[in-house]
Amino acid sequence: MGKSIREISRHIRGIRSTMQITRAMEMVSSAKLRKAREVLDASKPYYETVLNNIQDILGSVKGIKHPLLEEREVKSTLYIVLASDRGLAGGYNSNINKLTLKEIEESNGEEKIITVGLKSYEFFRKKHNVIENFLGISEKPEFSDAVHIAKIAMDLFNKGEIDEVKIMYTEFESMIKQTPKTLKILPVDKSAITEEKTGPSVLMEFEPSAEGVLDFLVPRYIESTIYGALIEASTSEQGARQVAMESATDNAEEIIGELELTYNRARQEAITMEISEIVSGAEALK
Repeated sequence: MGKSIREISRHIRGIRSTMQITRAMEMVSSAKLRKAREVLDASKPYYETVLNNIQDILGSVKGIKHPLLEEREVKSTLYIVLASDRGLAGGYNSNINKLTLKEIEESNGEEKIITVGLKSYEFFRKKHNVIENFLGISEKPEFSDAVHIAKIAMDLFNKGEIDEVKIMYTEFESMIKQTPKTLKILPVDKSAITEEKTGPSVLMEFEPSAEGVLDFLVPRYIESTIYGALIEASTSEQGARQVAMESATDNAEEIIGELELTYNRARQEAITMEISEIVSGAEALK
C-alpha cells in the first residue's frame, strides 16, 4: 500500500507540473491574442478603402477589363493554406487541413499548394504538390509576407499555370468560435466587389486611365485580402490555443482533485491496517 501511495503522490506532482506549463501558455496566448486583435482592427480600414476604390471604378466604367478579373476554365487551382507552426491549439490545424483536403478532393483539376505554417506543410508535403512553404510567420504576420505570397499567386495566374486561387484560413468570430473558411481571391470576383450605389452618381476621371488605376489597385486588393486572412488566422490560432490551454488546465485540476481523494483514501486504509496490526500484536501478547 505504501508503494501505491508513493506512486499516487508522484503522479500528482507530475500533473501539477504540467498544469503550471498549460497555465503559463494560456497567459502567453491571452497576451498574444490581445495584440493580434488590435492588429486585426487596425488593418480593416486599409482593406476597406482599397475595396471601396475598386468598387467605385468598376461601378463608374462599364465593360472594363483586367487580366486579374478574367474568368476561365479551371484546370488548376492554387490553394494558400494558413495553419500554424506549433500545435497545442485544439482542432485549429486539423480543421483547416481537412477543409483544404475536402476542397481538393471535390475539384476535378490539378492542385498547387502554398502552405503557411509547419502543420500544414507536414500534412500536405508527401501526397500533394506543395510549391512553397512559409515558416515563422503564422503568429505574427507582416504585410510584406502577404505581398510575397500575392506575387507568387499573381505570377502563376498571369502565366496561365493556374486558373484560380483560393485562400484557406480560419476566421476569428469570438474567443470560443473560430471558423475555417474558403475564399476565392483570383480571378477577382467582380460580383463580390461591386455594389449598387445609391444617390447621385459622381463623374470620375482616371489618370492615366481606369485600366491603369486598376493595375495598381487590384494587386493591392489581393495583397490586403491575403494579409487580412493572415491576421484572422493569427488571431484564431491564439484564441484556439488559449481555449485549449484553459481546458487542459481545468482538466489537470480535476484529475489532481480525484487523485488527492484516492491518495487520502489510500493513506486512511494504510493507517487503519497499521492500527489493526498493532491491536492484533497487543492481543497476542496477553
